[in-house]
Amino acid sequence: MNSLYPLKFKPIFKDKIWGGQKIKTSLKLDYGDLPNCGEAWMMSGVEGNPTLVDNGFLAGNELNEIVEIYMGELVGDKVFNQFGNEFPLLIKFIDSNDWLSIQVHPDDELARKRNIGYGKTEMWYMLDATEDAELIAGFNKKTDKNEYLKHLENKTLKEVLNFEKVEKGDVFYIPAGRVHALGPGCLLAEIQQTSDTTYRIYDWDRIDATGMFRELHTEEALDAIDFEYHEKYKTEYNKTLNETNELVDSQYFTTRILHLDKPVLKNYAALDSFVIYIATEGDLEIKWDGGSIGLHKGETLLVPASIDNIAIKPARKSTLLEIFIS
Repeated sequence: MNSLYPLKFKPIFKDKIWGGQKIKTSLKLDYGDLPNCGEAWMMSGVEGNPTLVDNGFLAGNELNEIVEIYMGELVGDKVFNQFGNEFPLLIKFIDSNDWLSIQVHPDDELARKRNIGYGKTEMWYMLDATEDAELIAGFNKKTDKNEYLKHLENKTLKEVLNFEKVEKGDVFYIPAGRVHALGPGCLLAEIQQTSDTTYRIYDWDRIDATGMFRELHTEEALDAIDFEYHEKYKTEYNKTLNETNELVDSQYFTTRILHLDKPVLKNYAALDSFVIYIATEGDLEIKWDGGSIGLHKGETLLVPASIDNIAIKPARKSTLLEIFIS
């Protein structure tokens, strides 16, 4: 069997009622004749939406197909034993030109109970944001089911939601159960569990292209929502140059960030997991024992678990997200 190598994938582009143009204008990804692009799925094993390998001898194969063939060599033995042939993470770019619906995702326990696969915990890294960009993350005070339903019925839900102004480089960890919504002016990378289950709570009384209101999931959402108040919703982190800085360390994924202006060496020998790189700024060369590949802003790369040593060389000041399962 041929040796594995770092893999790029062909994105899946999705136009949305709230989508914009920045995935093309800022990230230089061509979504063809779509009127807009709200989401670019860069790495996906979601059923019905698999991304295909775009480089090397595995080109044309679906992500889950190569997981099935290479197993622990690709994703790590521990990861393969836990998730089998399904790649456990979904990587997206999102461009919100309008408010997304206020929504929530179930956790693993509720998802199992409802026979819908895994729950959906996710995180956002802001690639860019307009001056007035904002989002919703959680509640601005402790509430409960009855108060929540009263506000929902009276269309005053905004009164108990936590609004956050956002700027480039901001990080938000969105555990399953946290009510959230992206507002206009956000361009971001999203890292999440492999799940496409979303419970739409409120959609701003918006009419879709067919003249209809989009479906809401009021009942389904009730058992999923975490009604607790949290003092901080935005993640603070170090931005030390040419070092690996931690953003999120959870049971679902670990995400780190590297701001680079000189080459760095990474050793993953002790890590029993694949590694994903997301280039959020600049241009880089990724070298391993067997080859090298360029990685530019708006591109992602899957480094197999079988590759222990990586050299990362920025052509100019560059920023890279590093994701794995610990």
